[in-house]
Amino acid sequence: MDNPFPYTDSNKRYHTQSYYLRKRFGCRVMKISLNGDMTCPNIDGTKGTGGCAFCKAGSSRFGGDPAKSIREQFEGIRAVEEKKWGRGMYIAYFQANSNTYCTVEKLRRLTDEALSLPDVVGISISTRPDCIPTDMEEFLAQLSQRTYLVVELGLQTIHDETAAKLNRCHTCADFTDAVQRLSAHGINICAHIINGLPGETLDMMIDTARFIAALPLHSVKIHLLHILRGTRLAAEYERGAFCAMTRDDYVRTVVSQLEVLPPEFVIERLTGDGAWSEVIAPLWSLKKMQVLNEIDKLMAREDTWQGKKHNERKQ
Repeated sequence: MDNPFPYTDSNKRYHTQSYYLRKRFGCRVMKISLNGDMTCPNIDGTKGTGGCAFCKAGSSRFGGDPAKSIREQFEGIRAVEEKKWGRGMYIAYFQANSNTYCTVEKLRRLTDEALSLPDVVGISISTRPDCIPTDMEEFLAQLSQRTYLVVELGLQTIHDETAAKLNRCHTCADFTDAVQRLSAHGINICAHIINGLPGETLDMMIDTARFIAALPLHSVKIHLLHILRGTRLAAEYERGAFCAMTRDDYVRTVVSQLEVLPPEFVIERLTGDGAWSEVIAPLWSLKKMQVLNEIDKLMAREDTWQGKKHNERKQ
C-alpha cells in the first residue's frame, strides 16, 4: 500500500522530527540534553511544593551534571552520541525543570555558551507556560532571530481538573496565553502532552489533541504517563487509585490524536524513555521500539495518517 502522507521519506505516516531536521539542515541533527540548574515555581513554593505528581526530582535528572559547564556537559554527551550515531549537527536542549524560570541574564549566558559550541545549529528550551514574563518573552524573540529556536511548553492536558490533581499549578488558559504571545514573535513552539493521566478517558485525550491542533504550533511531543518510584503518583498507583494504560489503548490513542493534528506539525516524540530502575508501570513502555512499531502498523492497517481527520468537526 502506498503511503499517502507527504512529509516523509520512509514508511512513517506522521511528520517525524528526524525528517523535518534533515530537510531543514541537510544532515542528521541530534538533540543534546543540558542541565542549566533550574527549578520550578511548583517546587520552590512560589506556586506549590513537591513538583508535579508524576515528576521525580522535578525532571532535574535529565541532561548533564549541573555542576559542570554547558561546554563540559555538551562534550561529554556528544562523545557518547557520536559513538552511537556518527557525526552530525546538534541542538542544545535545555531540558531539566523550567528553563525560563530564571533571570534573562542567566539564560542569555547559558544560550550564548551553547551557541558557541561546534556544530550547534539551534536551541531548544523546555519550560512552563506560566514562566514567561515580558522581559523573557522579549529575550526569546531576540534569540529566535539568531538561531533555530524551539520553546517547549508543558501543557500535559487541557483539562484543568486533571492538572490540579497533578499539582501542575497552572491552567490551560496560561498555556494559550503563552502560545499567543510567543507566536506573535514568530517563535517556534512545541506543546508537550501526556496520555494516561489518572481519570482521563480516550475522548478527553483526543480533545487535548484537537485543542492544540487549532493553535499556531511548530511541533508536539506526545508522552506516556510513566509511574516512577518515589513520586506521589506511584503511591496512588500502589494503593489502586488508578490503572496504567495498556499498550493497545496507548497505541490507539496516539493514532487517534495524530489523525486530528495538522500534517505540518512536527512530531518530536510519540512515547517517552523511562529508566528501567525507576519505572513501576507500565512496564511495556520500556520497549520503546515495539510501541513505535505498533503505531506504524496500526496506521498502515487502517490506511490513516497524521491530519487525515484534521478538518473534521467533533461529532
